[in-house]
Amino acid sequence: MGATLVIMAAGMGSRYGGEKQTDGIGPNGEAILEYSVFDAVRAGFHKIVFIIKPGMEPTLRALCGDRILSMTTPSGEPVSVVYQIQDFSSVPDFYVIPPERTKPFGTVHAALCARDAVDEPFAIINADDYYGVSAFQTIYDKLVTLPPKGKGAMVGYQLKNTVSEHGTVSRGVCQAVGGDLKKVTERLKIRKYPDGRIADTADPDAPVPLDPESIVSMNFWGFTPWIFEEMAVYFAEFLRGLAPDAIKAECLLPVLVDKLITEGKLDVAVLHSDAVWFGVTYREDRPIVAEALAALHAQGDYPATLKG
Repeated sequence: MGATLVIMAAGMGSRYGGEKQTDGIGPNGEAILEYSVFDAVRAGFHKIVFIIKPGMEPTLRALCGDRILSMTTPSGEPVSVVYQIQDFSSVPDFYVIPPERTKPFGTVHAALCARDAVDEPFAIINADDYYGVSAFQTIYDKLVTLPPKGKGAMVGYQLKNTVSEHGTVSRGVCQAVGGDLKKVTERLKIRKYPDGRIADTADPDAPVPLDPESIVSMNFWGFTPWIFEEMAVYFAEFLRGLAPDAIKAECLLPVLVDKLITEGKLDVAVLHSDAVWFGVTYREDRPIVAEALAALHAQGDYPATLKG
């Protein structure tokens, strides 16, 4: 049966100040998403689906897409690549796009753009997050055991390892019991203070302290295709509830997952691995990530280059 990896690469990168999805941060110009592809294929994923902006396909093909077609899984299965566009053409007809809106509608919208290309269990990730070698094997092993409906998985990371020194970040803060996800609370302005404290500062007058050891979602989810119908229903509800001037509102996967768990429609296993997450939210994060990637090559986690 195998599994597909969906990579959400259509974000605007506004806080980064450029195309962080394709920025060559690795020692030989590798983008972070190239590490995800490499790790996924060696775990057994045999299809890569890129969710991209209009006009992005030639850049991604040249970066790694054409090279992926020469890759094989450990069992010798060739790897296929699909490019799906995230733009306003995939928004339901009943919704009128505000003229001022320039960005897509978030991660649920992105995931729905993969629907026509996915017919088997799949993992979905951000293009600009490094998730770690073992994380892909962990979720792959879980995906191939999932029943057709009602079950999912996520790889969890500790909050303290996912914040930036250079500004706020958004994270889905999780509550788990016995390895099962019970609730996800989307926190949109998490800040790390110089003394190590971490808080949600959405209300600057009343910041909410957060446990640095908390498990958070980094959008490393695993589902089966039945979830697409739930996504479509939720996305339509989201659009119907938008105010006319909500030109930046996003429909987010952690919020949908929390809703489905609350309604008893979805059980999500929280998977743990020894993998270390890192990513680039701000341009100032780049040197730290570049150093970490170079160290992974040096210690043998990756070959000298991913470009060969």
